[in-house]
Amino acid sequence: MTARVRAFEYIRRMRGGSQAKLLRCSDGGYYVVKFQNNPQGVRILANELLATLLAKKLGLPVSEPAIVEVHPRLVKYAAGLVIEERNGRTPCRSGLCFGSRYAGDRGTACRLQLVHDLLPESLARVENISDFAGMLAFDKWTGNKDDRQVVFTPEEDGTPCRSYRARMIDQGHCFNASLWNFPDNPRYGVYSRRAVYASISGMNAFERWLCPLEHEIDRSVLDGAAQEIPPEWYEYDRGSLSQLVATLDDRRNQVRDFLQTMRRTVDGVFPAWALSNAVAA
Repeated sequence: MTARVRAFEYIRRMRGGSQAKLLRCSDGGYYVVKFQNNPQGVRILANELLATLLAKKLGLPVSEPAIVEVHPRLVKYAAGLVIEERNGRTPCRSGLCFGSRYAGDRGTACRLQLVHDLLPESLARVENISDFAGMLAFDKWTGNKDDRQVVFTPEEDGTPCRSYRARMIDQGHCFNASLWNFPDNPRYGVYSRRAVYASISGMNAFERWLCPLEHEIDRSVLDGAAQEIPPEWYEYDRGSLSQLVATLDDRRNQVRDFLQTMRRTVDGVFPAWALSNAVAA
């Protein structure tokens, strides 16, 4: 079951179009919280929870999700809990919100670790660089319309040249955001620094994630993840949610084709793969 926590303290606003806020919660953890009246629509919350649960099933490096209860009193007295709109400011809607454990929260009281938005200069310092391949396959499956969003946290090993771990964040534009359809543009879901895909020389680079996706993530797993979503996050439209799950189930065995289409149509993403095909020819 997805953890449920209560928000205790507003910390700051986070970057991004959903205007998420960093909140300290009842379990002592810090969560990046998205509200039901965020500018991108309430379904963004459903997308975040469903996609995060499925990514976790595949062993991808995403943050722990939570359903965060925000009391009206906190919204009333925390000046930063507002949504900026063209014509003014609106208080964040209290109630059940989506929370993602902040990547810089290492469980140390009163101390948050520095989180980097940019890729370190040396890819060799990113200890889980292969996970970018897995996340690309996931984004093709789920129809993520956004560029892949990532943060990097340093590993605390006490050395000057520390390694970093990539954390895949912001799944709100999976399923084409609020539209819940799948426009399969080969350019969608790609991380901006394409060097992370430089070592991919064939479909074997994706097998660690494609095999469980094709053979373990069945309809019962998808239904179980969907049942975790509070119904107000999809406006009680169970028919649309059921159709979304059915489409995800159908797409599980199409991801190889999506990746092959991307290889053929998007220049420069897989240079090693292109080279291996040229040598084989």
